[in-house]
Amino acid sequence: MSNRTISMTGKLYDYLLQVSLREPPILKRLREETAKLPQHGMQISPEQGQFMRLLVRMLGAHRCIEVGVFTGYSSLSVALGLPDDGHITACDVSEEYTAVARRYWHEAGMDKRITLQLAPALETLDAMLKRGEQGRYDFAFIDADKGNYLNYYERIIRLLRPGGVVAVDNVLWDGAVLDKKDKSKDTVAIRKFNEALHADQRIELSMLPIGDGLTLARKRS
Repeated sequence: MSNRTISMTGKLYDYLLQVSLREPPILKRLREETAKLPQHGMQISPEQGQFMRLLVRMLGAHRCIEVGVFTGYSSLSVALGLPDDGHITACDVSEEYTAVARRYWHEAGMDKRITLQLAPALETLDAMLKRGEQGRYDFAFIDADKGNYLNYYERIIRLLRPGGVVAVDNVLWDGAVLDKKDKSKDTVAIRKFNEALHADQRIELSMLPIGDGLTLARKRS
């Protein structure tokens, strides 16, 4: 029995993957292709993708939002956990990286479940709110520019139904949130975001030490 989260050594992490990861071959190939790209560090971990796939199944999610697509590993992971009538609105601004995503979505037969919006995500989310889509979404994932985390979150909370969940990546920021000397824009933004959610009474909250830190926030009824 432990009263705190165990430290994840390299060997222990390998064991975790060995006995728990059930990564579909197409996701493995996408992850391996992404690892060759200059910005490969933006890729979520495979166990995080699997966790989110399990989460949407547990939620019975049908309508999802993703802010920050990159090469599509997270959106494909979630799409594979949705029912046949499930759908993801995926927001990104990079044609280059999302071209990789589109290719894998199509190969997996998931392209009809994912609509890519190539535009600044705030514009896409504001348009959804303007169309009256408040309270219609079950799950959202935020993994984009850190300076806008709170802006994305505030819009997504309005779009989620009561009981809906938003997952937010990079909330531990490789430990930099603890470094008081680190005043960089992204680190400060992550700190402010974490503090804001801790004080937000509209949600139930849990921060998990998975990947680079994953916060789950459930919208209260």
